[in-house]
Amino acid sequence: MIQPIALCVCVILALGVKSVFAQSQKIQDNSFLIEEAYNQEKRVVQHIQTFQFDRGNTWLYTFTQEWPVGGQRSQFSYTLPLARLGDDITKQTGLGDIALNYRYQLVLNGPVALAPRFSLLLPTGDLDDGLGTDAVGYQVNIPLSVEIGDKVVTHWNGGFTATPNAKAPDRTKADTLGYNLGGSAIFLARPNFNIMMEAAYFSNEAVVAASRKERDVTFLLNPGMRFAINFKSGLQIVPGIAVPFGIGPSRGDRGIFVYLSLEHPF
Repeated sequence: MIQPIALCVCVILALGVKSVFAQSQKIQDNSFLIEEAYNQEKRVVQHIQTFQFDRGNTWLYTFTQEWPVGGQRSQFSYTLPLARLGDDITKQTGLGDIALNYRYQLVLNGPVALAPRFSLLLPTGDLDDGLGTDAVGYQVNIPLSVEIGDKVVTHWNGGFTATPNAKAPDRTKADTLGYNLGGSAIFLARPNFNIMMEAAYFSNEAVVAASRKERDVTFLLNPGMRFAINFKSGLQIVPGIAVPFGIGPSRGDRGIFVYLSLEHPF
């Protein structure tokens, strides 16, 4: 799975290097692990693919499509996750829980942007394979973006995920609650070439048996880069790559993160 995406990024690099430095349209894109607070502009749609490959040969692929609803104030999107989980003996691959997302551009004023998001999590993942909860959940995230001068943009996230009546493999139920915190700093080496550092903290609950819950904590640092290739038609292609590694409770974890976005008028 990683080879086609890596090949695609290499082809874009080869074809687009001249375009990268010839044009200077600023990137206001999704970050990798941190959500930026910029909704889609009117009549502009974005297609986002991410692929994260971790130690132990587990991986997560996501496809997200974002649409403005009437204008930039409201945005609808959906996220389709495909994952490979488990240990070396019991690998499971399949679709996870699909997310339907609504985001409201509460603030977009000069250097500050704020866009709260509400997501409905559908029980499409297989519970027995560890790919879902077999229950409807919901998620709230608050992304805040702040520009600092002409060269640095920071992004801050805080949110939670709640799943009433999440199921264990033995079909017992319990309510689960997770939360996320994070921040990033984006250095604009050029408006369309960015060097990035993200920090993301996730604390999630799962029902394991007889309504007993366990909490899993992940803390990652994620240095990376991205660039934009801009076309006269309005198409913008943004490839990116990062190297996430764990600290604290996630010490020893490491992987690779590949990003590809296509944004264009419709």
